[in-house]
Amino acid sequence: MKLTSYWLDTSGPFTSAAAGKVQGTYDVAVIGGGLTGCSAALALAKKGARVVMLEAETIGHAASGRNGGMCNNGFAQDYGTLSAKLGKEVANRLYRAFDAGVDTVERLVTEEKIDCSFARVGKIKLAARPEHYDKLARSQELLAANVDPDTAMVSRADLAGEVGSQRYCGGLIFRKSAGMHVGRFVRGLAEAAARRGVEIHEHTPMMGLRPAAGGGHEIETSKGRLGASQVLLASGISHTGPLGWIRRRIVPVGAFLIVTEPLPSATLDRLLPRRRMAVDTKNLVNYFRTTPDNRLLFGGRARFAISNPASDEKSGAILQAALHDVFPELRSVRIDYCWGGMVDMTRDRLPRAGERNGIYYSVGYSGHGTQMSTLMGTIMAEVMDGRTELNPWKDFAWPVIPGHLGPPWFLPLVGAYYRIKDRFL
Repeated sequence: MKLTSYWLDTSGPFTSAAAGKVQGTYDVAVIGGGLTGCSAALALAKKGARVVMLEAETIGHAASGRNGGMCNNGFAQDYGTLSAKLGKEVANRLYRAFDAGVDTVERLVTEEKIDCSFARVGKIKLAARPEHYDKLARSQELLAANVDPDTAMVSRADLAGEVGSQRYCGGLIFRKSAGMHVGRFVRGLAEAAARRGVEIHEHTPMMGLRPAAGGGHEIETSKGRLGASQVLLASGISHTGPLGWIRRRIVPVGAFLIVTEPLPSATLDRLLPRRRMAVDTKNLVNYFRTTPDNRLLFGGRARFAISNPASDEKSGAILQAALHDVFPELRSVRIDYCWGGMVDMTRDRLPRAGERNGIYYSVGYSGHGTQMSTLMGTIMAEVMDGRTELNPWKDFAWPVIPGHLGPPWFLPLVGAYYRIKDRFL
C-alpha cells in the first residue's frame, strides 16, 4: 500500500519547473501551485502578464491532490436552506457559479488538450437516512423549479441501478457533474501555463511578504527575493509564509482517501453501474467513485484531527471500515493507496475571494475545490485586472473564527459534534 496520492503517483511528472535562484521583477506573483494557482497563472499569462508561480512542494501537492477528482455542480448546503438565508436571487447566482466551474474545467481540458479522462457522468447524493431522502426530495423540487432542471430523485427501490449498496435510502442526481483524473489535470494546467511563459518554481516556499519601497510587493523565498506589482495568494491553509489573517478564518479539515486494487468490470458494474460520482448526506461525509483504471476510490472526513503519519494511518483504517460497510463484497480487496492531509473549510462552507492590503486571495473551497478553484483562478485574473464585479464572493463578510489563534485545538470537538449528529439526527 502506497502512502501517497494516487492522483499524483499515476500522473506524468511536471517537466517545466524553473531552475536556479528566484530573482527579478514580475507583474504578478502567484503563491501556490495547485488548481487555483495554475488556472490563475495560465489566465494571467494569456492576458500578457509576466507571471511567476511559487510552490512550496510540487505542483498539486496539497489540497489539489487530496480530493476525489469530482467535478461536481451544486454546493454543499441544502438549496432550500441557503435560499432562505441568502435569498433566492443570491442562491441561484451562487449555484450557477458552481455550474460555471464545471464548464470552466471542461473548456480548459479541451483548449489545452489535457488528457485527464474528463467525463460528464453525473453525481448522486445518497440519503443516509429516510429523513435525509425527504429533505433531498424537497431540495430537488426547488432546484428543478428555480435553477437546475437537470436533477432527479432516485427512490430506494430503484437505487440498485445507481449504487450496489443496501446502506442508502435513495438519492438526488445532478446530471451536469463530472469526474476526471485530477493529477493529470493540475499538471496539465501547469504545463500549459509554462508554455505561455509562466516561470514556475517548485520547492520554493514563500518566507516573507512585505510592501516594496517603490510600490508593489517584495517576496522572500527559500531561493531568493523577487518583486511583483501584484500578488495572488492561492495557497489555501498553507502554514508557510505570513498568512495569519487567512489562517484565523479557515477551519483546516482532514481529507483522507483510499484506492483499491484494479477491479473487474463486472464488479464495478454492480457497485456503480453508471459510474457516477457518489457522496452521502452524513456530516462526516463519505464519497466514492471509480477511477480511469477501474479501481474504487473511497474518501471522506474520517477524523477531525491534525494530519501526521500516525493520525493518517488511523484515518485510513476508519475509511476502510466504512468502505466495507457500504460495499461488503470488497472486504477481501487489496487497498493500494492511502493518503490525506488538511484542506481548507470556511464556517459557512462557501469560498472567499477578494483583496486585502493590496494582496489578492481565493481560498476556502470547503470540499468543492476541483471545479471552484479552477473557476476562481480564472476569475481572479480578471479581478486583478480591475473587473471586481466578476467575483461571486465580493460581498461576503469573512469574520475571524473565535478562539482560533494558532493550531486548531477545536477539531476534536467539531468531530465529536458531527459524530453525534450522524448517529442520532
